[in-house]
Amino acid sequence: MGHKVHPNAFRFGVFRPWEANWFANPKDYTKMLHEDLEMRRTILARLRNAGIAKIETERSSNAQLTVTIHTAKPGIVIGKGGSSVDQLREDLEKRFGNRVRISIQEIKQPELDAQLVAENIASQIERRISYKRAMKQAILRTMRSGAKGVRVYCGGRLRGAEMARREWDREGRVPLHTLRADIDFGRATAKTTFGAIGVKCWIYKDQISPQQRRLAIADGAPIGEAIAPQPEAPEPVAPRAEAAPAETRAAAVTTEPVAAPAAETPARRARTTSTARPKKTETTADEAKKPAPRARAAARPKADAAENKTPAKKPAPRKKT
Repeated sequence: MGHKVHPNAFRFGVFRPWEANWFANPKDYTKMLHEDLEMRRTILARLRNAGIAKIETERSSNAQLTVTIHTAKPGIVIGKGGSSVDQLREDLEKRFGNRVRISIQEIKQPELDAQLVAENIASQIERRISYKRAMKQAILRTMRSGAKGVRVYCGGRLRGAEMARREWDREGRVPLHTLRADIDFGRATAKTTFGAIGVKCWIYKDQISPQQRRLAIADGAPIGEAIAPQPEAPEPVAPRAEAAPAETRAAAVTTEPVAAPAAETPARRARTTSTARPKKTETTADEAKKPAPRARAAARPKADAAENKTPAKKPAPRKKT
C-alpha cells in the first residue's frame, strides 16, 4: 500500500525504449554499468545550463560508445564552431579509454518534457520566486502546448517554513495505471538557503494505440492504412455497344406500316386476358384453402331437407256441442 512506481520504468518494453542499449558478459557488466553512470554525471555537471532532458548510450562490438544527448539548447552543447563537443569527446575518451561518438538531438517542444519542466520550476524556486506562481505558470504553458494532463508536486521547507510540507497542483487527467498512456516523468532538486526542495512533474501526452507500438509494419504500409485498410479501386466498366446506329433506326421508323398501332391492340388484349387468368386460379386456390365455409354450406341444405321431411302436426278436431 502506498508504494510508488517510476512511470518511465513501469512502461519499459510496452512502448518506451531503454536509455542504455548494450550487451555485456557477466564479468564486464558491473564495470560498464558504472562507466555509464559516471559518464552521465560528468555530462550533466558540465552542461548543467544546456537543458539536457535525456542521455542515451549504445555500445557496439568494436568497443565504440555512442552517446545521444537530447537537449533544448543545442547551441550551448555544440559551442562556437563545435569546440565544446570536441572537448567533451576528448575528455570522455581519456577517462574511459573507449572511442566515443557524440550525437545531439534538439527537443522542439521543451514544455512537453517533464524533466525540463521540473528543472525550470526548481530554478525559479532557487531565485526566490513563489512556488505556487512557478507551478501554475508551468502547468499553463504545458497545457497550451497540447498536453492532456499535468501534475506538479513540490515538497520541503516551502517559503522557508520551519515545518516541511508538500504541495501539488494538477490540471487535466494523469492515468498512471494505464500502460498505454504516454506519461513522461521528471524530477529536480532546488537547493535553497533553507534546505532542499524536491520537484516532481508528470505530463500525460496521449494514449498510444497498439498499431503505433509496432516498430515495423508489413510491406511498408503507413499506420493509417494498417488501422483502416482501404478497398481496392473498382475496375473501369467498358461502355455498351449500341444496337444500331441512328441512321438505321430512322430507316426502320420510316419503313414501318401505318397499321402497326392497330395490330398492337390484340396483343394488349391477350396480355390482359393472360394476366387475368392467374387471378381466377388464385381465387380458386383461396377457396380451396378454406374448406370450413363449404362444409357449413353443405350442412344447411341437409337441415332444410330434414325439416321438410318431418310431418306437420294435424290440428285436433273440435267437439261438437
